[in-house]
Amino acid sequence: MPQTPLTVADIGEFGLIDRLRRRFEQGGEGVLRGIGDDTAALQVRPGYLLLATTDALVEGVHFQRATIPARLLGRRALAVNVSDIAAMGGIPRWALVALGLPAETPLSFIDDLVEGLAEQADLHRIRIVGGNLTRSPERLVLDLTLLGEVEMDRAIYRTGARPGDRILVTGTIGDSAAGLAILLGQVPRTVPGAEELIARHQLPSPRVEAGRAIALSGLATAMIDVSDGLAGDLGHLVVDNGLGGVVDLAHMPLSPALQAAAAASGRDPLPWALYGGEDYELLLTAPTHRVDELTRAVEATGVSLTAIGEVTAEPGLWLRHPDGQRVPLTPAAWQHFRSTDQTVVRAPTPPGSAREERQGEEGWP
Repeated sequence: MPQTPLTVADIGEFGLIDRLRRRFEQGGEGVLRGIGDDTAALQVRPGYLLLATTDALVEGVHFQRATIPARLLGRRALAVNVSDIAAMGGIPRWALVALGLPAETPLSFIDDLVEGLAEQADLHRIRIVGGNLTRSPERLVLDLTLLGEVEMDRAIYRTGARPGDRILVTGTIGDSAAGLAILLGQVPRTVPGAEELIARHQLPSPRVEAGRAIALSGLATAMIDVSDGLAGDLGHLVVDNGLGGVVDLAHMPLSPALQAAAAASGRDPLPWALYGGEDYELLLTAPTHRVDELTRAVEATGVSLTAIGEVTAEPGLWLRHPDGQRVPLTPAAWQHFRSTDQTVVRAPTPPGSAREERQGEEGWP
């Protein structure tokens, strides 16, 4: 008879902690004390800002086990946090992992999840220094906190865009949303480029090297990562700061795979690019006369940088067609805690005011 797989209930909380400690117990730069004490003890260098971000992935809300293997889920969970550090121009350093687990979760699933976390951590030289375990009645919850650092005079915030700045984005956009549509059966898996798009969704590539190049160049005025969709995140950069922006449709960086999949399935790729989200590219602004220099710095890291529009003093977002016609671009973003989770229209917010609810996957603050 086949042997029944071990579950987390079979070894209990402390057995699972020991299992995780064996995988992650290691020193590293800045780690004075890691897993095994009440807190990790980390040494922060003089002249640097400590960056902190956290992100929770809830089964049935952020992922389905049927659409992503456990190892890729582990890698993805850490990658999306790394992207937040990259958007500040920072270096990811240390991570804390909290797991909420149904008791019947197979240990093989946890082992694969942990292996994915370790692979992604090794890729960016991140040390996993602790976390927490708890029982979750029905769904798996994976909550990561990532700490990083950046030179005090090189941090890039969301609030520095100025009228006349160019709007730029790394890589290509819309691929992750198209990949998810394929996984959910909304688009046939036989369309050209399907596997490439699925890979972009399941395992994003946070732009750490590009973010560092941008920060060290000192040329960007504001930056954010594309998690809620280009339209929503552009709203954070300009609308939230009392400004506006125009995006040129002809300059949108759409991958050949995205365009092929859209054509084969009879779909318009634009909604994927504008509202799909989870591309984890970098969206930034810079003075027009510095764009060429900035582009060279980013492309030296192996990542493309495309100018897609400009910041305006007049509030509001616009999409400009190749013939010059402008149509309103709604700064919509995914938002939790409505009657049902949904994409909502975000009205312009005067500088200095607070929103009733935080949008999408935003941090605190």
